[in-house]
Amino acid sequence: MTNPEYLEKDFYAVLGVGKDATPQEIKKSYRKLAQKLHPDANPGDKAAEERFKEVGRAYSVLSDPKKRAEYDEARRLVGTGGLGGFGGGFPGFGGGGGQRVRIEDFGDLSDLFGGLFNSGSQGGRRGPRRGRDVESEVTLGFEEAIRGVTVPLQLRGPAPCSTCRGTGAKPGTLPRPCPVCNGRGTVTSNQGLFGLSSRCQNCRGLGSVVDEPCPTCKGSGSEVRTRELRVRIPGGVRDGGSIRLRGQGEPGQASAPAGDLIVKVHVTPHPFFSRQGNDLLLTMPVTYAEAALGTELKVPTLDGPVTLKIPAGTQSGRTFRVRGRGVPARGRNGTGDLLVTLSVAVPARLSRRERELLEQLRNMSEESPRTAFGLE
Repeated sequence: MTNPEYLEKDFYAVLGVGKDATPQEIKKSYRKLAQKLHPDANPGDKAAEERFKEVGRAYSVLSDPKKRAEYDEARRLVGTGGLGGFGGGFPGFGGGGGQRVRIEDFGDLSDLFGGLFNSGSQGGRRGPRRGRDVESEVTLGFEEAIRGVTVPLQLRGPAPCSTCRGTGAKPGTLPRPCPVCNGRGTVTSNQGLFGLSSRCQNCRGLGSVVDEPCPTCKGSGSEVRTRELRVRIPGGVRDGGSIRLRGQGEPGQASAPAGDLIVKVHVTPHPFFSRQGNDLLLTMPVTYAEAALGTELKVPTLDGPVTLKIPAGTQSGRTFRVRGRGVPARGRNGTGDLLVTLSVAVPARLSRRERELLEQLRNMSEESPRTAFGLE
Protein backbone atom coordinates (compact mmCIF):
# COMPACT_ATOMS: atom_id res chain seq x y z
CA MET A 1 0.00 0.00 0.00
CA THR A 2 1.49 3.36 -0.99
CA ASN A 3 1.65 6.17 1.52
CA PRO A 4 -1.18 8.29 -0.02
CA GLU A 5 -3.41 5.19 -0.07
CA TYR A 6 -2.50 4.57 3.57
CA LEU A 7 -3.60 8.07 4.54
CA GLU A 8 -6.79 7.88 2.51
CA LYS A 9 -7.89 4.78 4.42
CA ASP A 10 -10.33 5.69 7.20
CA PHE A 11 -9.23 3.43 10.05
CA TYR A 12 -12.01 4.74 12.28
CA ALA A 13 -14.60 3.55 9.76
CA VAL A 14 -12.81 0.21 9.48
CA LEU A 15 -13.22 -0.34 13.22
CA GLY A 16 -16.71 1.19 13.28
CA VAL A 17 -15.88 3.90 15.82
CA GLY A 18 -15.97 7.69 15.80
CA LYS A 19 -12.89 9.88 15.51
CA ASP A 20 -13.28 10.83 19.16
CA ALA A 21 -13.47 7.21 20.35
CA THR A 22 -11.64 6.38 23.57
CA PRO A 23 -8.85 3.75 23.65
CA GLN A 24 -11.24 1.42 25.48
CA GLU A 25 -13.90 1.81 22.76
CA ILE A 26 -11.33 1.16 20.04
CA LYS A 27 -10.05 -1.95 21.81
CA LYS A 28 -13.57 -3.28 22.42
CA SER A 29 -14.57 -2.78 18.78
CA TYR A 30 -11.38 -4.42 17.55
CA ARG A 31 -11.85 -7.53 19.70
CA LYS A 32 -15.45 -7.88 18.59
CA LEU A 33 -14.56 -7.60 14.89
CA ALA A 34 -11.48 -9.85 15.21
CA GLN A 35 -13.53 -12.64 16.75
CA LYS A 36 -16.26 -12.26 14.12
CA LEU A 37 -13.82 -12.22 11.17
CA HIS A 38 -11.25 -14.71 12.45
CA PRO A 39 -10.33 -17.47 9.91
CA ASP A 40 -11.49 -20.11 12.43
CA ALA A 41 -14.99 -18.67 12.29
CA ASN A 42 -14.96 -18.21 8.50
CA PRO A 43 -13.12 -21.16 6.92
CA GLY A 44 -12.39 -20.56 3.24
CA ASP A 45 -13.91 -17.05 3.25
CA LYS A 46 -11.27 -14.89 1.53
CA ALA A 47 -13.29 -11.70 1.98
CA ALA A 48 -13.49 -12.24 5.73
CA GLU A 49 -9.76 -12.99 5.82
CA GLU A 50 -8.91 -9.71 4.06
CA ARG A 51 -11.27 -7.82 6.36
CA PHE A 52 -9.58 -9.50 9.38
CA LYS A 53 -6.19 -8.22 8.18
CA GLU A 54 -7.60 -4.74 7.54
CA VAL A 55 -9.04 -4.56 11.04
CA GLY A 56 -5.64 -5.57 12.46
CA ARG A 57 -3.87 -2.83 10.51
CA ALA A 58 -6.36 -0.21 11.67
CA TYR A 59 -6.02 -1.27 15.31
CA SER A 60 -2.20 -1.22 15.14
CA VAL A 61 -2.38 2.50 14.33
CA LEU A 62 -5.31 3.69 16.44
CA SER A 63 -4.29 1.74 19.57
CA ASP A 64 -0.99 3.65 19.80
CA PRO A 65 -1.45 7.26 21.01
CA LYS A 66 1.59 8.59 19.13
CA LYS A 67 0.74 6.83 15.87
CA ARG A 68 -2.90 7.84 16.19
CA ALA A 69 -1.90 11.50 16.60
CA GLU A 70 0.41 11.31 13.58
CA TYR A 71 -2.31 9.58 11.55
CA ASP A 72 -4.93 12.21 12.48
CA GLU A 73 -2.56 15.05 11.62
CA ALA A 74 -1.48 13.44 8.35
CA ARG A 75 -5.13 12.86 7.37
CA ARG A 76 -5.92 16.48 8.16
CA LEU A 77 -3.02 17.70 6.02
CA VAL A 78 -3.97 15.46 3.12
CA GLY A 79 -7.52 16.78 3.32
CA THR A 80 -6.44 20.43 3.27
CA GLY A 81 -3.43 20.03 1.00
CA GLY A 82 -1.26 22.06 3.37
CA LEU A 83 1.51 21.53 5.90
CA GLY A 84 1.35 24.89 7.62
CA GLY A 85 1.81 24.69 11.38
CA PHE A 86 2.87 21.01 11.41
CA GLY A 87 4.60 20.20 14.66
CA GLY A 88 8.09 21.75 14.81
CA GLY A 89 7.73 23.27 11.34
CA PHE A 90 9.78 22.60 8.20
CA PRO A 91 11.74 25.16 6.23
CA GLY A 92 9.37 26.96 3.90
CA PHE A 93 6.23 25.26 5.26
CA GLY A 94 5.82 26.01 8.97
CA GLY A 95 5.27 29.18 10.93
CA GLY A 96 2.71 31.61 9.82
CA GLY A 97 3.14 31.14 6.10
CA GLY A 98 0.63 28.29 5.85
CA GLN A 99 1.84 27.57 2.32
CA ARG A 100 -0.30 25.07 0.37
CA VAL A 101 1.45 22.13 -1.24
CA ARG A 102 0.48 18.89 -2.93
CA ILE A 103 1.07 15.61 -1.12
CA GLU A 104 2.83 14.29 -4.24
CA ASP A 105 5.50 16.99 -3.77
CA PHE A 106 6.88 15.04 -0.83
CA GLY A 107 7.31 11.66 -2.54
CA ASP A 108 7.67 8.97 0.14
CA LEU A 109 5.95 10.35 3.23
CA SER A 110 7.74 7.83 5.42
CA ASP A 111 10.48 10.45 5.82
CA LEU A 112 7.94 12.72 7.51
CA PHE A 113 5.94 10.07 9.36
CA GLY A 114 8.49 7.29 9.86
CA GLY A 115 6.60 5.78 12.78
CA LEU A 116 3.33 5.69 10.84
CA PHE A 117 4.28 4.12 7.51
CA ASN A 118 6.11 0.95 8.58
CA SER A 119 9.22 1.94 6.66
CA GLY A 120 12.16 4.28 6.90
CA SER A 121 15.02 5.58 4.84
CA GLN A 122 16.70 2.17 4.92
CA GLY A 123 14.50 -0.73 3.83
CA GLY A 124 10.75 -1.32 3.92
CA ARG A 125 8.52 -3.39 6.08
CA ARG A 126 9.78 -6.86 6.72
CA GLY A 127 6.71 -8.35 8.33
CA PRO A 128 5.32 -11.84 7.69
CA ARG A 129 6.64 -13.48 4.55
CA ARG A 130 4.48 -14.94 1.80
CA GLY A 131 4.61 -18.71 1.56
CA ARG A 132 6.88 -20.35 -0.98
CA ASP A 133 5.59 -21.75 -4.27
CA VAL A 134 5.40 -25.53 -4.58
CA GLU A 135 6.00 -27.48 -7.80
CA SER A 136 4.49 -30.80 -8.83
CA GLU A 137 4.18 -32.82 -12.04
CA VAL A 138 1.39 -34.79 -13.71
CA THR A 139 1.34 -37.00 -16.81
CA LEU A 140 -1.76 -36.99 -19.02
CA GLY A 141 -2.89 -39.01 -21.99
CA PHE A 142 -3.12 -37.16 -25.30
CA GLU A 143 -6.92 -37.07 -25.29
CA GLU A 144 -7.05 -36.02 -21.61
CA ALA A 145 -4.84 -33.04 -22.41
CA ILE A 146 -7.08 -32.08 -25.34
CA ARG A 147 -10.39 -32.40 -23.49
CA GLY A 148 -9.30 -31.39 -19.98
CA VAL A 149 -9.39 -33.58 -16.90
CA THR A 150 -9.47 -33.44 -13.11
CA VAL A 151 -6.57 -35.33 -11.54
CA PRO A 152 -5.78 -36.18 -7.91
CA LEU A 153 -2.49 -34.94 -6.45
CA GLN A 154 -0.78 -35.82 -3.20
CA LEU A 155 1.61 -33.24 -1.78
CA ARG A 156 3.90 -33.81 1.17
CA GLY A 157 5.20 -30.67 2.85
CA PRO A 158 4.31 -27.64 5.00
CA ALA A 159 0.58 -26.91 5.06
CA PRO A 160 -1.71 -24.72 7.20
CA CYS A 161 -2.04 -26.31 10.63
CA SER A 162 -5.19 -28.42 10.77
CA THR A 163 -5.79 -27.45 14.40
CA CYS A 164 -5.39 -23.65 14.39
CA ARG A 165 -5.95 -23.13 10.64
CA GLY A 166 -2.67 -21.30 10.32
CA THR A 167 -3.03 -18.69 13.09
CA GLY A 168 -0.48 -20.36 15.37
CA ALA A 169 -2.74 -19.74 18.37
CA LYS A 170 -4.48 -22.28 20.55
CA PRO A 171 -8.09 -22.85 19.37
CA GLY A 172 -10.39 -20.35 21.05
CA THR A 173 -7.63 -17.72 21.32
CA LEU A 174 -6.29 -15.10 18.92
CA PRO A 175 -2.87 -13.68 18.10
CA ARG A 176 -2.59 -10.08 19.22
CA PRO A 177 -0.67 -7.16 17.70
CA CYS A 178 2.88 -6.99 18.97
CA PRO A 179 2.99 -4.38 21.78
CA VAL A 180 6.52 -3.34 20.84
CA CYS A 181 6.02 -2.60 17.12
CA ASN A 182 2.22 -2.23 17.23
CA GLY A 183 1.75 -4.86 14.53
CA ARG A 184 4.17 -3.36 12.00
CA GLY A 185 6.90 -5.97 12.31
CA THR A 186 9.50 -3.20 12.46
CA VAL A 187 10.63 -0.67 15.03
CA THR A 188 11.76 2.81 14.04
CA SER A 189 14.32 5.01 15.69
CA ASN A 190 14.01 8.67 14.78
CA GLN A 191 17.11 10.33 13.33
CA GLY A 192 16.17 13.98 12.96
CA LEU A 193 13.74 14.23 10.06
CA PHE A 194 14.24 10.58 9.12
CA GLY A 195 13.44 7.24 10.70
CA LEU A 196 15.59 4.10 10.56
CA SER A 197 13.58 0.88 10.64
CA SER A 198 14.75 -2.51 11.84
CA ARG A 199 13.12 -5.87 12.46
CA CYS A 200 11.17 -6.10 15.70
CA GLN A 201 12.91 -8.63 17.92
CA ASN A 202 9.86 -9.19 20.12
CA CYS A 203 7.69 -10.65 17.33
CA ARG A 204 10.55 -11.59 14.93
CA GLY A 205 9.10 -9.28 12.31
CA LEU A 206 5.69 -11.01 12.21
CA GLY A 207 3.74 -8.10 13.68
CA SER A 208 1.80 -10.33 16.06
CA VAL A 209 2.48 -12.43 19.13
CA VAL A 210 0.81 -15.61 20.32
CA ASP A 211 0.19 -15.89 24.05
CA GLU A 212 -1.08 -19.48 23.93
CA PRO A 213 0.60 -21.41 21.09
CA CYS A 214 -1.30 -24.10 19.21
CA PRO A 215 -0.40 -27.53 20.69
CA THR A 216 -0.09 -29.07 17.22
CA CYS A 217 2.18 -26.61 15.40
CA LYS A 218 3.75 -25.00 18.51
CA GLY A 219 2.77 -21.55 17.27
CA SER A 220 4.28 -21.77 13.77
CA GLY A 221 0.90 -21.94 12.02
CA SER A 222 1.99 -24.81 9.77
CA GLU A 223 2.67 -28.53 9.94
CA VAL A 224 4.23 -31.07 7.63
CA ARG A 225 1.57 -33.41 6.32
CA THR A 226 0.25 -35.03 3.17
CA ARG A 227 -2.42 -33.06 1.36
CA GLU A 228 -4.74 -34.52 -1.25
CA LEU A 229 -5.94 -32.12 -3.93
CA ARG A 230 -8.10 -32.52 -7.00
CA VAL A 231 -6.65 -30.32 -9.71
CA ARG A 232 -8.60 -29.33 -12.81
CA ILE A 233 -6.38 -29.30 -15.91
CA PRO A 234 -8.10 -27.20 -18.60
CA GLY A 235 -8.57 -28.62 -22.09
CA GLY A 236 -5.93 -27.77 -24.66
CA VAL A 237 -2.92 -27.81 -22.32
CA ARG A 238 0.36 -28.51 -24.12
CA ASP A 239 3.15 -30.89 -23.27
CA GLY A 240 5.54 -29.02 -20.98
CA GLY A 241 2.91 -26.45 -20.02
CA SER A 242 2.12 -25.56 -16.41
CA ILE A 243 -0.95 -24.70 -14.35
CA ARG A 244 -0.72 -22.24 -11.43
CA LEU A 245 -3.11 -22.69 -8.50
CA ARG A 246 -3.18 -19.59 -6.35
CA GLY A 247 -2.81 -20.07 -2.60
CA GLN A 248 -2.17 -23.84 -2.75
CA GLY A 249 1.54 -23.64 -1.95
CA GLU A 250 3.27 -23.44 1.40
CA PRO A 251 1.50 -21.32 4.04
CA GLY A 252 2.79 -17.82 4.75
CA GLN A 253 3.91 -16.52 8.10
CA ALA A 254 1.19 -15.21 10.41
CA SER A 255 -1.38 -13.43 8.19
CA ALA A 256 0.76 -13.44 5.02
CA PRO A 257 -0.77 -15.21 1.99
CA ALA A 258 0.19 -18.75 1.02
CA GLY A 259 2.34 -19.45 -2.01
CA ASP A 260 1.09 -21.03 -5.23
CA LEU A 261 1.10 -24.60 -6.52
CA ILE A 262 2.66 -24.91 -9.98
CA VAL A 263 1.75 -28.14 -11.78
CA LYS A 264 3.92 -29.02 -14.78
CA VAL A 265 2.09 -31.13 -17.38
CA HIS A 266 3.57 -33.95 -19.46
CA VAL A 267 1.51 -35.35 -22.35
CA THR A 268 2.05 -38.85 -23.74
CA PRO A 269 2.07 -39.15 -27.57
CA HIS A 270 -0.99 -40.47 -29.44
CA PRO A 271 -0.54 -43.43 -31.82
CA PHE A 272 -2.25 -41.58 -34.69
CA PHE A 273 -2.62 -37.87 -33.97
CA SER A 274 -0.07 -35.14 -33.44
CA ARG A 275 -0.61 -31.47 -32.70
CA GLN A 276 0.30 -28.20 -34.39
CA GLY A 277 -1.05 -25.22 -32.47
CA ASN A 278 -4.78 -25.86 -32.15
CA ASP A 279 -4.88 -28.15 -35.17
CA LEU A 280 -4.61 -31.93 -35.04
CA LEU A 281 -2.53 -33.71 -37.69
CA LEU A 282 -3.27 -37.17 -39.08
CA THR A 283 -1.55 -39.14 -41.84
CA MET A 284 -4.04 -41.51 -43.52
CA PRO A 285 -2.89 -44.30 -45.87
CA VAL A 286 -4.87 -45.01 -49.07
CA THR A 287 -4.37 -47.54 -51.86
CA TYR A 288 -3.24 -46.58 -55.34
CA ALA A 289 -6.68 -47.44 -56.69
CA GLU A 290 -8.44 -45.25 -54.09
CA ALA A 291 -6.22 -42.29 -54.91
CA ALA A 292 -6.55 -42.78 -58.69
CA LEU A 293 -10.27 -43.54 -58.84
CA GLY A 294 -11.47 -41.52 -55.84
CA THR A 295 -13.31 -42.85 -52.81
CA GLU A 296 -15.23 -41.99 -49.66
CA LEU A 297 -12.78 -42.47 -46.83
CA LYS A 298 -13.67 -42.94 -43.16
CA VAL A 299 -11.33 -40.86 -41.01
CA PRO A 300 -10.97 -41.10 -37.19
CA THR A 301 -11.33 -38.02 -35.01
CA LEU A 302 -11.33 -37.58 -31.24
CA ASP A 303 -15.13 -37.34 -31.39
CA GLY A 304 -15.80 -40.32 -33.63
CA PRO A 305 -15.22 -41.06 -37.34
CA VAL A 306 -16.19 -38.76 -40.19
CA THR A 307 -16.41 -39.47 -43.93
CA LEU A 308 -13.99 -37.63 -46.21
CA LYS A 309 -14.65 -37.52 -49.96
CA ILE A 310 -11.44 -38.13 -51.91
CA PRO A 311 -11.64 -36.99 -55.56
CA ALA A 312 -10.18 -39.07 -58.38
CA GLY A 313 -6.56 -38.35 -59.18
CA THR A 314 -5.60 -37.30 -55.66
CA GLN A 315 -1.83 -37.19 -55.26
CA SER A 316 0.03 -38.71 -52.33
CA GLY A 317 0.81 -36.00 -49.74
CA ARG A 318 -2.31 -33.92 -50.38
CA THR A 319 -3.86 -32.52 -47.17
CA PHE A 320 -7.57 -32.18 -46.48
CA ARG A 321 -9.03 -29.99 -43.73
CA VAL A 322 -11.86 -31.19 -41.49
CA ARG A 323 -13.09 -28.05 -39.71
CA GLY A 324 -13.84 -27.97 -36.02
CA ARG A 325 -12.30 -31.35 -35.20
CA GLY A 326 -9.09 -30.06 -33.63
CA VAL A 327 -8.16 -28.74 -30.18
CA PRO A 328 -10.79 -26.72 -28.29
CA ALA A 329 -9.32 -23.26 -27.72
CA ARG A 330 -10.12 -20.87 -24.90
CA GLY A 331 -11.20 -17.33 -25.62
CA ARG A 332 -12.17 -16.19 -29.09
CA ASN A 333 -9.82 -18.43 -31.06
CA GLY A 334 -12.39 -21.17 -31.48
CA THR A 335 -11.69 -24.84 -32.02
CA GLY A 336 -8.88 -25.91 -34.31
CA ASP A 337 -9.20 -28.22 -37.33
CA LEU A 338 -8.13 -31.75 -38.23
CA LEU A 339 -5.59 -31.82 -41.08
CA VAL A 340 -5.61 -35.18 -42.89
CA THR A 341 -2.63 -35.90 -45.15
CA LEU A 342 -3.04 -38.81 -47.59
CA SER A 343 -0.20 -41.25 -48.19
CA VAL A 344 -0.43 -43.80 -51.01
CA ALA A 345 0.45 -47.15 -49.47
CA VAL A 346 2.69 -49.35 -51.64
CA PRO A 347 2.29 -53.08 -50.77
CA ALA A 348 5.52 -54.77 -49.71
CA ARG A 349 4.40 -58.08 -51.26
CA LEU A 350 2.24 -58.78 -54.32
CA SER A 351 0.28 -61.83 -55.26
CA ARG A 352 0.81 -63.27 -58.73
CA ARG A 353 -2.50 -61.83 -59.91
CA GLU A 354 -1.70 -58.37 -58.53
CA ARG A 355 1.67 -58.38 -60.26
CA GLU A 356 0.11 -59.36 -63.60
CA LEU A 357 -2.46 -56.57 -63.36
CA LEU A 358 0.14 -53.95 -62.43
CA GLU A 359 2.39 -55.00 -65.29
CA GLN A 360 -0.55 -54.64 -67.68
CA LEU A 361 -1.23 -51.21 -66.26
CA ARG A 362 2.39 -50.20 -66.65
CA ASN A 363 2.43 -51.30 -70.28
CA MET A 364 -0.81 -49.38 -70.93
CA SER A 365 0.57 -46.08 -69.63
CA GLU A 366 1.10 -43.75 -72.57
CA GLU A 367 3.13 -41.05 -70.78
CA SER A 368 5.78 -41.28 -68.09
CA PRO A 369 5.33 -38.97 -65.08
CA ARG A 370 9.05 -38.09 -65.49
CA THR A 371 8.80 -36.66 -68.99
CA ALA A 372 9.40 -33.14 -67.70
CA PHE A 373 12.95 -34.08 -66.66
CA GLY A 374 13.89 -34.85 -70.26
CA LEU A 375 15.40 -38.18 -69.34
CA GLU A 376 13.02 -40.44 -71.22
